[in-house]
Formats: sequence, C-alpha cells, structure tokens
Amino acid sequence: MADPGQPSLPPAVQALAGADFSAVARAFSDAGFEVKEPADGILTIRRPAAVRPAVVLSVGVHGDETGPIELTAYLLDALSRDPAALAVDLMVCVGNIAAIRAGKRFIDADLNRMFRPVRGDLAGTAEAARADAMIDATAAFFDQAGPERWHLDLHTAIRPSAYPTFAIVPELIDEEGKNKLIAWLGEAAIGAIILNRESAGTYSYYSAEHHRAAGSTVELGRIGVLGQNDLAQFAAASAALDRLLRGQPPQAAATAPHVFRAARNIIKLSDAFTMAFGRETQNFTPLPQGAEIARDGDTVYTVEQPEEFVVFPNPDVRIGLRAGLMVIRIG
Repeated sequence: MADPGQPSLPPAVQALAGADFSAVARAFSDAGFEVKEPADGILTIRRPAAVRPAVVLSVGVHGDETGPIELTAYLLDALSRDPAALAVDLMVCVGNIAAIRAGKRFIDADLNRMFRPVRGDLAGTAEAARADAMIDATAAFFDQAGPERWHLDLHTAIRPSAYPTFAIVPELIDEEGKNKLIAWLGEAAIGAIILNRESAGTYSYYSAEHHRAAGSTVELGRIGVLGQNDLAQFAAASAALDRLLRGQPPQAAATAPHVFRAARNIIKLSDAFTMAFGRETQNFTPLPQGAEIARDGDTVYTVEQPEEFVVFPNPDVRIGLRAGLMVIRIG
C-alpha cells in the first residue's frame, strides 16, 4: 500500500488517510458550523440550533481497505468548498489510523470485532483502545442528534464475491429507518443485503443497537492500494452518498438488491478449526443441505437449510470469533 504521507497522493486523500482534518475543519468552522475533533481521526460538523439528519460515515476500520478512504476524501473535499450544501450533521471517523499508516488490516486484532461489552483476551489490544475512543465519540454525537440517524461503515472485501457490492443490515433497526436505509443501498447499486440478527461486535451494529441508527456495514468492492483504487467501482455509491449528505432527493434503484437473512455464525472454537473449502472460495458461494462447512475437533458444521450461502469465510480468525457467516436467500 502507498504510504499515506507520500507526496504522490492527492492532497485530500493524503489528509484523510493521515487523519488530518485541519483544512476541512477550518472551512466548515469559517462557514458557521460547530466543528469538533473529539479524538484523533474523528471530526463532527453540526449546524447549531438546527434539527437535521445525523450521519456517521466511517472508513478505514480495516487499515488495508483503502477505496472508501479515497471516495470519502473527495466527497468531503468537495463539500468543504461549498459548506452550505451540507444538509446533515456529520461525523467522519477514520477507524484504524495506525493500521492505515502501516498498510495492514490491523495492528493487534480486528477492530470491527471490538464493539462488544466483553472482549476477553483482546481487551489489552491497540484496537480495543481505539474502539473505546470511537464509542465515546459516537455516543456523544448521537446524544445530540434528532430522530433520523444513519451510520454507513464503508469497507471493501478481501475475497471475490458473487455480489461485488453487498451490505449487512441489523434486523433490529426500526422499520422506517430500515426502509430508508435499504432504499439508499439500492440507490448506491448494492447488489445484495444481508439482514442480520447478531452483531459479531461490529461498529455499525453497535450504532444500531445502542443509538437507534440505521447502520450498515457496506462492502463496496475489492481491496486496492491507496491512491491506485479504481474509483469507477465506487461511482454509484459515491453519488448516492453525495445526495444523502446534501439533502437531495434520492434516485430510484436501477435494480433492487437481492435480500438474504443470516442463518448463523460459524465460530472458531480452537486451533483445530478447518473449513471444508479452499481460501479462494468467494462470498455467496451456495452450498446444498447436508454439505460440510467446517469442523473443529468433535464439532462439525453442516448446511441445515435446503440451500445456504457462505459469506466472509476466514479460518485464520482468532479463537472465539466468527470464521464465516451462513445466509439464506429470502428475496
């Protein structure tokens, strides 16, 4: 990955990847907004004495997922040149700053598993401390927010996928917020939506569960090198996000996303854990009833429904964490 500090990066990308909000903060502050930086890599922008939709936009929760950093950098830079166009209260969070700088997915452990009350042997990791700072800033932001609340946590996937873009949507979101979120995901050309009952400790699920936000983990394509991402793969999502932030009317989706429901998490119980398919297996690979998914000592995971699809298969996670998500098609 390119070093966030190297001069060949466009200035807006270099600044956001380096968690430097100085130019953006100054532009919005000069335009009369209330601007704060509650922690490194976190910026909040509010219009005083106004009730507006509140949007948390997070990127870089995994340090090697750089495309959303570029996408957000350009949108934020454009808005900073036209601050009056910002129609929402906005919090921008650059997640794992140290991992972005190191060009790694994480430093000690997966940050997107830290948004849970019990962390076990992960409690002393660098990511646990970072999650605490993000939780505090998110709580303060939403504590001042009106009823319309969003959290879009933008990612890119490690492996190929039958749906190059897809999103995880917590089922506990209220119906109005969920419907707006799903409509926006369609507008952003997201190919599939997974309705999920369990958090797995993710940042967007935390916002949905604790702050009544319409939160979603949004996978926008494949991992790329910072400054060298193919931004064309993010065009629809970028345009939809720009319309949301500017308060412009949404556009109808060209094609409605396919809808799945999470059936269960495959948890790694020990170092004996193995998956029944190779590391090249793509997201949303279908498996027939009875097929073996994984085994872990005496525990054997098999497909229980007539057909299930595997998402996020990863046997290399730490013990106790999700090594795969099984989903079923419902729409």
